[in-house]
Amino acid sequence: MDRRSPQAPSLSIPPSRRNLRWASGLVLMAYVTAHLLNHSLGIVSFAAAETVLRGVQVFWHSLPGTLLLYSAAAVHLALAVAALWERRTLRMPALEGLRIVLGFALPLLMAAHLTAMRGAYQAYGVEGSYARVVWGLWSPPGAAAQLTMMLAAWTHGCLGMHFALRARPGYRRFSHLLLAFAVVLPLTAAMGFVSMGREFQWTGVPPAVAPTAAQGRALDAAESGIKFFYAFGLAALLVAFGMRNWLARRSHGSSVTLRYPGRTVQVPRGWSVLEASRSHGIDHLSVCGGRARCSTCRVRVRGPADHIGEPGRDEQRTLERVRAPGDVRLACQLRPHGDIEVTPLFAPPPNGGRPAPVSSFGREREVAILFVDLRRWSGLSERQWPFDLAYVLDRYFATVGAAVRESGGVPNQFIGDSVMAIFGLETDLPTACRQALRATELIGERMDAWSESFEAQFGQRLDFGMGLHAGRAAVGEVGYLDTTTFTAIGEVVNTASRLQDHSKAAASRLVVSLFAAQQAGLAHAAEQVDTLVVRGRSEPLSVICSQPATTPL
Repeated sequence: MDRRSPQAPSLSIPPSRRNLRWASGLVLMAYVTAHLLNHSLGIVSFAAAETVLRGVQVFWHSLPGTLLLYSAAAVHLALAVAALWERRTLRMPALEGLRIVLGFALPLLMAAHLTAMRGAYQAYGVEGSYARVVWGLWSPPGAAAQLTMMLAAWTHGCLGMHFALRARPGYRRFSHLLLAFAVVLPLTAAMGFVSMGREFQWTGVPPAVAPTAAQGRALDAAESGIKFFYAFGLAALLVAFGMRNWLARRSHGSSVTLRYPGRTVQVPRGWSVLEASRSHGIDHLSVCGGRARCSTCRVRVRGPADHIGEPGRDEQRTLERVRAPGDVRLACQLRPHGDIEVTPLFAPPPNGGRPAPVSSFGREREVAILFVDLRRWSGLSERQWPFDLAYVLDRYFATVGAAVRESGGVPNQFIGDSVMAIFGLETDLPTACRQALRATELIGERMDAWSESFEAQFGQRLDFGMGLHAGRAAVGEVGYLDTTTFTAIGEVVNTASRLQDHSKAAASRLVVSLFAAQQAGLAHAAEQVDTLVVRGRSEPLSVICSQPATTPL
């Protein structure tokens, strides 16, 4: 499949579901934020809050403001219903579930406020006033209902914004400030509500136009009707949702088989791959909540084209943005029509990625230290999204780590784009050096095998450098309190790191010390030995530099 760079959207193309959700959510979030800020002015005085409220009502009560607000609410609710209906399972992370529950609960929580404020204005011309609202709710049950409604609306909006933006660098850079704002604003709004109520107790309630008794009964009846019909519709949706899924599970011949690495599962037709993973306890990352934004749930897919289908607009845009190859799809959007094979590209590594236990802790011994560094990482970081970089690092660390383990070493540090590995924790030094050289060969072969697809996907060559040295080091746990790391410490570590740095200047894939090569018994195969001044060492070091595409010895 040819995925070209996305073109400018045509005005004749209707907005995608993702854009509608985003736009309607922003309108509603702006409305809630303005309300909470307005409530917060009650800390200053009732007069200040009421003056701003009158100005805000001019816009929201106008025809453009009314159409904007209620269209956004209707679109947002309709998209939420459609998204719930498309689900085949309710298994999801807790925060995502909380967002959905709060969203569907909001119409019930807001029915009283909607009829008392907007309903009274539309039906009887009664303007909303803080005097009428605050004093009317000035009781523990009324205040609790008001504060619960505010908190539910604000929390739902904040979670939606968080899921949509948390992959963006700008959002993460200011996330601590945004979190502080998200916590403080509802608190100041509650304080403003309480302050106005206390002010009324001390100075008396200002005069305000209120509905008559008959009008109040009519508004109460409207509130009850809204709650009843909404609750009935929501219950009908959930019953239909459950029945549809129950029939799908019992229907013979309507299931599809998904073959994961090392596991095969069967799910009813119509399930997304992400839903299948969650239902069967398969680790599968998804940052944006299944809305085709973050691309972290992407999978490599194999199978007949008619079983896979074509990506929709939102999915296609995300795949184009990350320059995904034709065999990659988003698990949250892919609903297979038949049996396929899928490989999650962001699945956590086995055992949490931790090195296997080693018995030789806490003492000095002769070891070989290998450093591997991914080249031109800064340039790649400027052009790619953070989770695309995470995908690169995840595969890079897995490639290097597997090669080190297969050769008998322990990959013990993953820092930035560099990997440090230790050889010789359970062997003598000559064996450790031979194992380390074998690891460099495996790393070179596997990185070369990855290079072609890497260049096609990220637009630059895959390049790396390695440094290898051997000597005495202290190995054991270092750190503070519960935050400790198993590592090696000593001159050999510093020198191996410097040799890896020198591989850039030498245009070499590997720079290995002559001592390590001699220990491995392979120094006789070296064509040229260079003398290198290494920072931190008093004596120059003899080294062997490999050619870019060959093994050193």
